[in-house]
Amino acid sequence: MPDSQQLTPDGQLKHLLTLDGLPSRILTQILDTAETFMDVGERDVKKVPLLRGKAIFNLFFEASTRTRTTFDIAAKRLSADVVTLNIAASAQSKGETVLDTIANLSAMHADMFIVRHSQSGAAHFIARHVAPHIAVVNAGDGRHAHPTQGLLDVFTIRRYKGAFHNLRVAIIGDILHSRVARSQIHALTTLGVPEVRVIAPRTLLPAGVEQMGVHVFHDMKAGLKDVDVIIMLRLQNERMKGALLPSAQEYFKQYGLTAEKLALAKPDAIVMHPGPMNRGVEIDSEVADGVQSVILKQVTYGIAVRMAVMSILLGPTAS
Repeated sequence: MPDSQQLTPDGQLKHLLTLDGLPSRILTQILDTAETFMDVGERDVKKVPLLRGKAIFNLFFEASTRTRTTFDIAAKRLSADVVTLNIAASAQSKGETVLDTIANLSAMHADMFIVRHSQSGAAHFIARHVAPHIAVVNAGDGRHAHPTQGLLDVFTIRRYKGAFHNLRVAIIGDILHSRVARSQIHALTTLGVPEVRVIAPRTLLPAGVEQMGVHVFHDMKAGLKDVDVIIMLRLQNERMKGALLPSAQEYFKQYGLTAEKLALAKPDAIVMHPGPMNRGVEIDSEVADGVQSVILKQVTYGIAVRMAVMSILLGPTAS
């Protein structure tokens, strides 16, 4: 994806569609901006007037409670007018095309579309067809990308670990079907993490994953040795075709994160999961709820990160 679709001629963020190809200065700008919003949720009045009068449309062609809710809260905390549409149950069922939907909503003076879609590339397609003043944020498209999740994950890592240049990060599980994993890998490598590991059975790894700059492991024992950050991924059963795994029990035995396996990592390693979790399949409850888990913090930080993205795209200094 050429950067020209995401960046203005002077290098400012125009849309957020993927983290692939975005320079580290843009990622750092988003993380630094998110830091400034961290205290908003602690206030009595959880609002800043930054985007007052702006109209933001959440277009979810695919169901998602957590992502949709955090985008909704983030926009409202910036004082924007927010409309959330479950397109899957409305326009699409009437035979209306995506571009018809976009054209109608644009006529209602939209400033931003947050787009989630089951087809890879949907957000890019919409970004090519909107008016120049409208920003598009990809909230997850097929197996391709989930940039705000990748950003909130690296924001979480930075909050707990301070810097990226001395870390070992392991991403474990269904890499093949995970748009989150792709965004995480792009963010981590761009921000200078020297060693990103992926740990998964061969059936759940995309072909040529090594070309993304990661070290591949099939064995948890070897892969978890001395890592600083562990990111567990959800098994995406709804995207799997055919029998890629023998059973959930067997998967948990080999690749589920237990206290015993966690002990192989560094003593201060943090445990992350983009959610929703399958307890007893990817992660043991003892670990998910344990002292090294930062899973609920990820959700909290996600609001600040999404506020940062919206404010950079639509705020007073946005072009």
